[in-house]
Amino acid sequence: MSLSARYVKIVEWSDEDQCFVGSCPSLFYGGCHGHDQQAVFAELCEIVDESIEQLQQAGKTLPPPTAGRDLANLLASAS
Repeated sequence: MSLSARYVKIVEWSDEDQCFVGSCPSLFYGGCHGHDQQAVFAELCEIVDESIEQLQQAGKTLPPPTAGRDLANLLASAS
């Protein structure tokens, strides 16, 4: 399993921007956007990989993993 698989990646529709927006909240906000949901997710995965690599090269500690914490159900129950 890659390190990037340990982080939740979100692709959601933005009414304001009229496109899909990808983010990985534990690593960065914003990230990428586009009109094809799958392409945005693929680009988001690349950005997450690059972000992890940059943090490691800089000798910084990676944030705690967010995958596997059942975040989708936590978010659903909070609304």
